[in-house]
Amino acid sequence: MGKVKYVMLDCDNTLVQSERLAFEACAELTNEVLEKHNIEHRYTTDQLLEDFVGHNFRGMLKGLQAKHNFKMEDAELEDYVERELGAVTKKLSEKAIECPGVTDELNRLKEQGYPMSVVSTSAKSRVVASLEKTKIDHFFPTEHVYSAATSLNPPTSKPDPAIYIHACKELGVKPEECVTVEDSKSGATAAMRAGIPCIAYVGIYGIEEGKEKMDEMAKLLTDQTKAATVMYDWKDFQKCLKEVESKI
Repeated sequence: MGKVKYVMLDCDNTLVQSERLAFEACAELTNEVLEKHNIEHRYTTDQLLEDFVGHNFRGMLKGLQAKHNFKMEDAELEDYVERELGAVTKKLSEKAIECPGVTDELNRLKEQGYPMSVVSTSAKSRVVASLEKTKIDHFFPTEHVYSAATSLNPPTSKPDPAIYIHACKELGVKPEECVTVEDSKSGATAAMRAGIPCIAYVGIYGIEEGKEKMDEMAKLLTDQTKAATVMYDWKDFQKCLKEVESKI
């Protein structure tokens, strides 16, 4: 039995209940884009969450173009990305709350000597706003907050594993020496492709949609992304960590 050398954590809907707030903020801009390009379809917050959870806004806009068969010029896309970031960051800095049990578990990990980082699809300023509002930013040095939208050139979005590979290189660890926690298919797929054992956190779905959705996501993340184990509540993290370490 080995010991994990680095604990990598997704932010949105894993550490912080931020995904719905973010999608509320970007729904208006999404529909503005569709109207501008003469696309009749309009999205509610729930529909956007269903189709694009785990993606950043740049990735979402690319997905919308493919789905609805229209083309945005690069300058237009970047303008909308910038506008969305401002709107979402403002909302998160005002309303974000942690996922239940996160602070207690981060304190425990710190006491146990596990180094921790955040590896997110979202822009770094948005992630930092979430961490600061929930008062968990002190667990993560700013240089150990990695963003697929900000830390990489060119920017990417999970399920591309590039941000995990980048974080491992920066931290000087091998993927198989780490563990991560992800709540979405895109995030867990990125971890799988990077070769990092993943704990699938489904507790957020219980908060928002109930037990049936938690079980559905547990099956999906286990079957489709080969998650190492499933965590229904942050108080179960130690048990999940031991399960991962038993296989190292």
